[in-house]
Amino acid sequence: MPEVSPQEMARRVGTTTLSEWVEVSQKMIDTFADATGDHQFIHVDPERAKLTPFGGTIAHGFLTLSLMPMLAAKVPDAPRVAGTKMGVNYGGNRVRFLQPVRSGKRVRGRFTLLAFEEKRPGQWQQTTEFTVEIEGEDKPAMIAEWISQIFV
Repeated sequence: MPEVSPQEMARRVGTTTLSEWVEVSQKMIDTFADATGDHQFIHVDPERAKLTPFGGTIAHGFLTLSLMPMLAAKVPDAPRVAGTKMGVNYGGNRVRFLQPVRSGKRVRGRFTLLAFEEKRPGQWQQTTEFTVEIEGEDKPAMIAEWISQIFV
């Protein structure tokens, strides 16, 4: 993973990176359901879910959103700000779930750096458009504009 200065990261605004593909398995969906208490049948009951327009179980929207850190870690040669002490989620400007991710499908993250600005000495704010693409589908599962704080 290459390290770049905060100023170099700011010059990368507008660039896009892609993660590797990751399978969203039924086990992953079930584990998320257990962690959140959301056991709606469209997520955890394959037989009942077959009778819906989805034709089978689907991932929770919030599971799709929560894949962001894992997918970001699977971007080959993603630049990292040199001297980073920590990074934290700051929030999102918008999140849209455009289509469900069916159990067994593979997804990847598309990350476009929208802004990288110094807020105060040693603290930078990064805004990224995060899109979850579904292998073999034209329409993405989700698009979000996400904000992080980077402390150096």
